[in-house]
Parts: sequence; C-alpha cells; structure tokens
Amino acid sequence: MKKRLFAEALAKFLLGAVLVSLFVFLPAGTLDYINGWLFMATMFSPILIIGIILLRKAPKLLEKRLNGNEKERSQQQIVKLSGLVFILSFSLSSLDFRLKLTYLPLIVSISASVVLLLSYALYWEVLRENEFLSRTIEVQENQLVIDSGLYGIVRHPMYSSTTLMFLSIPLVLGSLIGFAIMLIYPFLIAARIKQEEYFLSENLPGYKEYLQKVRFHMIPYIW
Repeated sequence: MKKRLFAEALAKFLLGAVLVSLFVFLPAGTLDYINGWLFMATMFSPILIIGIILLRKAPKLLEKRLNGNEKERSQQQIVKLSGLVFILSFSLSSLDFRLKLTYLPLIVSISASVVLLLSYALYWEVLRENEFLSRTIEVQENQLVIDSGLYGIVRHPMYSSTTLMFLSIPLVLGSLIGFAIMLIYPFLIAARIKQEEYFLSENLPGYKEYLQKVRFHMIPYIW
C-alpha cells in the first residue's frame, strides 16, 4: 500500500509544482523573479515535509487528503471556482510583476511568506487533531465529532489555515492585484461551510450539539 501511496503522492506533488510554476513564471516572462522563487519554496517545502510525515505515520490520512473527488454538484462547482481563483491570482500576480502595475516592498513579501509558513503549522496541527479529515464532504465509518484543541475554538480550523495561506500567496508574489482576486476565496469557503455544516448536522451524530457548543466558524469572536 505504501509504495502505491508514495507513487500517487509523489506524482501529484510533482504535477502540482510544475503547473504552479508555469502559472507563476510564464506570465512573469522570466525566471529572474525573486518573489516567485520565494513563493515556490515556502509553498512546496512544507507540503513535501508534511507528505513524508503522513506517509510514515498516518498513511490512511494521507490517502484521504489525496482524494479530492467531490460527489455533490454544488461542491464540485465551488472546487472548480476556487481553482479558477487560484490560477487567476497566481497568473495576474506574476503579470503584475512583469508590467510593474503595483509595487510591494520585499519586506512585505518576506513577512507574507512567514504568515504562509505559520498557516502550514496551523494546517499540520489540524491534521494531528483530526484523523477523519478529508478533502471531500462525507461521513466516514466510526467518525466522531472532534471538539477539542483548535476544534474547540472554531468549527473549521482547516479552512482558517487554508484561507490564511491563500490570502498570503499574492503578497508573497508582491501583487495587490493578485491579492484582490484572492479575496473571492473566503466567500467560496463560506458557501462550502454552509453546505458542509448542513450535511454533517443531518448525518453525523453529535454534530448539532457541537454547533451549539462552538459558535464561530473560522475566526474567533468574529465569524
């Protein structure tokens, strides 16, 4: 199993790195793009490290994270729209660099890369706390409601981490235009959360009580 899982994970990692690099460096028109390399390093180094750890310690969880095939049509649309937002944000950020339409100091990009790494740390903590974490909306066999740790603070800490992650990316790339495009992403996540909470309330025992216990969706004391 591990050999097959390793091959699948490695293939998806390499494919993702190649595709993202094309969206970043082709619009920039050059490989001499410091922000682009900073982004590639801070984006894919943690993915590689987390993948290796999961392969060794929690292969079943890794397999779940590799499966992104949504069954619900509405969720499929949200996933596709999210992908479009990512492509536009990455590409327009790089085009912004090429055409010099907006400017951010390098210190802003470095600070954003630190935020990106912190979001990965949050992401890892969520993976550590929730063995049932899947990329698709589903109820698994013997699944339990997790209400401790980060899940005792907000209902969807994974979405908190990914939102922080993706909002920081265009700033790492040095573009206000890309950041403006990426502001669409939180609204897509909000729509996904609404449907996910309804589904889990109807299908996961104890989830309705959890919604009463933990009030905030993603941001403590705000939403």
